[in-house]
Amino acid sequence: MYLPKVSCTVFAVLAFTLLTSSQIDAQDTAVAEPAQVTLPAGINDKFKDPELNVDEWLERFEVESREVYVARKQVLKACEIKPGERIADVGAGTGFYSQLFAKTTGWDGWVYSVDIAPKFLQHIAKRATDDGIENLTTVLGTDVSIRLPPESVDMVFICDTYHHFEQPAKSLASIYRALKPGGRLIMIDFNRIPGQSREFLIGHVRAGKEVFQSEVVAAGFTFIDEVQVDAFEENYLLRFSKPKN
Repeated sequence: MYLPKVSCTVFAVLAFTLLTSSQIDAQDTAVAEPAQVTLPAGINDKFKDPELNVDEWLERFEVESREVYVARKQVLKACEIKPGERIADVGAGTGFYSQLFAKTTGWDGWVYSVDIAPKFLQHIAKRATDDGIENLTTVLGTDVSIRLPPESVDMVFICDTYHHFEQPAKSLASIYRALKPGGRLIMIDFNRIPGQSREFLIGHVRAGKEVFQSEVVAAGFTFIDEVQVDAFEENYLLRFSKPKN
């Protein structure tokens, strides 16, 4: 297997994450999952495939025809990132948002690129090394956990990924725990509106915006607002926060 060359700092932080992951996972699995959650069968199998072709996904994810890519500057503005913040990019994919976050938060901040796809993480780590980005760590998540320590990040970013969560209540619990009090959660996902949304989205996305919003609020978050993004026709952007006390 090809292992990208990454900085010693990246390995050090990743080692800390792995050392704590068994304890974190044990806490996550204690959360009950709503019985009504259903997903298309095998929705995440292709991402866990050791033969995943990253180039194929680069051609799909990092193109101007994709809303969340063409609108990346406006999305970044909506995240309101401050220098020195620690950010978790959950479901990081090919990592283009992780790179933007790392450059925005600066050397005093840090970005955790979390994904369930080892091939994506290898790509993100190699790209960071090639581009001289040292404030980024790749983290292999699970179906129930983002595998980050309690109160370790200021912001969690989930872009076109929440509808892939196989056990959303448990994943949200791990996100809630990882956020610092007052930290924020940014969620971008697809509108699912019968009679309006594309047939693919109706079959691929398990629920609409109102359901996803209610699930996040039920996990303990406070809904802040919905940000209107000019390039969004199929997507929406919601902002939440973790209560300070």
